[in-house]
Amino acid sequence: MSVLEEIRGYVQQKADETVRIARDIWEYAELSYTETKSAKELEDALEAEGFTVTTGIAEIPTAFLAEFKTGSGKPVVGFLGEYDALDGLSQKAGQPEREAIIPGGCGHGCGHNLLGAGCFAAAVALKNYLVNNGKDGTVRYYGCPAEEGAGSKQFIARAGYFDDVDFAYTWHPNSRNEVSGKSSVAIMGANFIFDGIASHAGGAPHLGRSALDAAELMNVGCNYLREHMIDQARVHYAYSDAGGTAPNVVQGHAVIKYEVRAPKVNQMQELFTRVVDVAKGAALMTGTTMKYDITMAFSDYIQNKTLAPVMSRALEEAGPPQWTDEDYKLAGEFFRTYPKSTQLSILEQLQEYIDPDDVERTMRDKPLDSVTRPFDPKETRYESGSTDVGDVGYATPTVTLHVATAGLGNVGHSWQNTALANSPIGIKGMLKAAEVMALAAVNTMDDPELIEKARQELLRKNGGKYTCPLPDYVKPPIGTY
Repeated sequence: MSVLEEIRGYVQQKADETVRIARDIWEYAELSYTETKSAKELEDALEAEGFTVTTGIAEIPTAFLAEFKTGSGKPVVGFLGEYDALDGLSQKAGQPEREAIIPGGCGHGCGHNLLGAGCFAAAVALKNYLVNNGKDGTVRYYGCPAEEGAGSKQFIARAGYFDDVDFAYTWHPNSRNEVSGKSSVAIMGANFIFDGIASHAGGAPHLGRSALDAAELMNVGCNYLREHMIDQARVHYAYSDAGGTAPNVVQGHAVIKYEVRAPKVNQMQELFTRVVDVAKGAALMTGTTMKYDITMAFSDYIQNKTLAPVMSRALEEAGPPQWTDEDYKLAGEFFRTYPKSTQLSILEQLQEYIDPDDVERTMRDKPLDSVTRPFDPKETRYESGSTDVGDVGYATPTVTLHVATAGLGNVGHSWQNTALANSPIGIKGMLKAAEVMALAAVNTMDDPELIEKARQELLRKNGGKYTCPLPDYVKPPIGTY
């Protein structure tokens, strides 16, 4: 029996339980830092498999660490599980028509129910392989809440939980089967709080100092800043407190949220400093005071190029999910739920990796990724999104796998994604991801020289140690983000 066949057998043995966990978490649909039921379900399942579970790590109630050791306990392998949902994306499972279970309710529009359960299956399969083959090692499952919010992995990394990990593997639901060479950008967010003097806007406006004016001027200044930053950078904002609804009151208090993104963590930090300077100027112009509270920050994510080919070869060996005619039909039905303009945009984007002459036929007949795509070490492009997996990637060699759980071109963070995250398509992708991650972990553990080479690549990237982009005083914003 090959290693793949053995691993596949272990994943299949736990398939019913893995699917149950994924569907339960999908139904819980808990938002960032409130994933009490989801975390407990995973904790209990891992404990039943013999893992030692530590809850509430890094001062986050819904974060946990599950660990299983054999022999010497070396090397140490980490799997990164997520299980938080998104607001406003409630949708009936597998249904290609918009119908929320709870109008305005939460839903797994990023497929984190599949992500968390898939990493559970990989961790258990690897544990069983080590035990049954008399091999040394430690398997860790990191329960990582709030990836869609202020994150948790940077807090877990800052607390030292990855310091002795030899490498970490994870995956994310996607529309393609690949180990992508693209990176993600760093991000930092803060609440900017302006305080002035309230006054009657008609009777005594000269006595007022408007905090809302300060926030507005901050926006003006940041809009002018946009011309003078790198093309790949982003600046986002939203009011969280505009100072009330009465126009005849000079607003004495206002709060505005800002987030900045850039390809590298040092570029992000430099841009954030400039945004702070703009806020200081706005306060000076309006005679108000300003303070800011940093709420979140993620480092940029870059695949470990030493280990990414190992994951890519494991994906190629395991092969893509095996789709049925019913799966293709369902994926096509979901594709047709998008507006025509979105469909045209998807068709155009697909030409990047599908022959332009074949795109329309593919989306008509077989709109699910049925091949595996090799890792490209020369890829230099960035995705414009951000993830707290980036901080794990600065703390230990890390690789993220993508496996199709939705149709080609599927739009993330959508009601369609919620429906597919509890469908036969999503389930097949999840179980395939578990196979690939466990197989890649075995192949990595059997090569100490490769592990050391990956470690040296990490040290060149992080300058010798992980540095959290968050100041030490910033705590997980439980209940406040």
